[in-house]
This record gives sequence, structure tokens and C-alpha cells, in this order.
Amino acid sequence: MSESLSLLLTNDDGVGSTGFRALYDALDAVADVTAVAPADDQSAVGRKMSHDVAVTEHELGYVVEGTPADCTVVGLEALCPDVDMVVAGCNKGANLGAYVLGRSGTVSAAVEAAFFDVPAIAVSMYIPSDDDTPWHEKASDPADYRHATAAAAYLTDRAPDAGVFEEAEYLNVNAPMATGEEDPAPLEVTTPSTLYEMTARHDGNGRVTLHDGVWEMMRDGDLPDPEGTDRRAVVEGRVSVSPLTAPHTTMRHDALDALAASYRQ
Repeated sequence: MSESLSLLLTNDDGVGSTGFRALYDALDAVADVTAVAPADDQSAVGRKMSHDVAVTEHELGYVVEGTPADCTVVGLEALCPDVDMVVAGCNKGANLGAYVLGRSGTVSAAVEAAFFDVPAIAVSMYIPSDDDTPWHEKASDPADYRHATAAAAYLTDRAPDAGVFEEAEYLNVNAPMATGEEDPAPLEVTTPSTLYEMTARHDGNGRVTLHDGVWEMMRDGDLPDPEGTDRRAVVEGRVSVSPLTAPHTTMRHDALDALAASYRQ
């Protein structure tokens, strides 16, 4: 155990989720962990922020009646301000692709930490779907998260001293679901896929159905994603690690400069 390493652990599935406890137990072997987690499911809320939140003590730390981003701010500002790192997860379901980064509560908790200059890791697990069992009914055993928790513990313990966070502000980690006693899945450094397959269908009666076609592609193994992308790595059984930065990029554009110069002329 790294005696000097202290962690704030949060998630978006809620403090009672199986993945959260599995990750807590794995990280507890390498660091001093304080849970600051939502009271209930806050999936896909992005960086939604509350004005004030209720906080109660919990056997693992604290429970917050709020969002994952709330948990990061509340933890770093009020409950455990001296932690060395924020870890979010383990999410039940993958957070893959560039378009997901702004939606995910798990990833958003890590992004929020970056604005405090605190390194962070978001951890999620891909659960393949099939015709027999819906994906959300799977992954009820902590052992199902073994690839994700092993990778998270390794990166938490090694990444700071290796200088990883001198280049990246946070890591987005996605792992395949463990199916037996196989060896830990290998790690692959990736970039987020840019594949986007969202559709919206109007039924003509005032309802519009939004659908993400990527999940069917993943189930069928029919992915156009190239090698080196996060989604390709996970579908092929590897743990994806994407090193990312939080602030939006800013670039000067001659066309916009010209428009600004001519405004009100």
C-alpha cells in the first residue's frame, strides 16, 4: 500500500452499487480511500451541478444527495480536501467514444477534479448484451468487475510516480467484463472513438425515440473503429486507457478574427 496516497472515490451509479464496492475494496489495498458518492443512481447526468446538497456519514466515507460532479466539489472543497487523486466508478456499463465524455456522470466527476488540478481516473466496465439476459441484469457479482478493478488499482498505484499526470489530467478507463478466472485483461493506451450513430425517429404522434446504434455494432462485432481506439480495444477484450485533458481547446481563427474586427463597422 502506498502510505502517502489518499483517494476520493465517487461514482454515478450510487453508493450502494456493486461496481462501487468492488472498486472500493480493490483501491483500499493500495491507498487510503474516502468514499464521497451519490445516494442514488445519477447515470448520464454529465456535469450537472447542484446549489446545495445534503451530506451524511457512511461506513465508507460520505453520501451526497447530489450528482457525481457535486461529489467531487464537495469532497475536494469540504470533506477531504487533501486527497491526492479522485477515482470515479466502477460504472456498470462502458463510457466509450468522444461523444460520451460530456454525458457520463462517471467521467464528469473526473473532469471536475481536473479543474482542481487533482489527477483523476474514471473507471467503467463494458457489459455485452445478448438475447437471453439484458445487460442491466448482469454484473451483479463483484468478481465480474475484476478486470476493471485490477487495472484501476494498478494505475492508481503506479501512474502518479510514473509521471502520467504530467501529461494527462485524467484517464478514462474501460474494461471488459470478467467471465471466469482468466488472467487480468491487458492494458492498451487508446484514443476515444469518433464514431457517432445517434438517431431520432418521430412516430407521428408526439413521441420521438432516440437510439444509439453503436451498441448493436458492439454486440455483433461489426465495428468500423480502427485499431488504437477505445471501443475497438474493449470489444476485443483489452482494457482501454485514454489519457485526456479537461479544458476545451482554444484556437485563433482568421475568419472569426475578421468578423470580430468588422463588427459594428
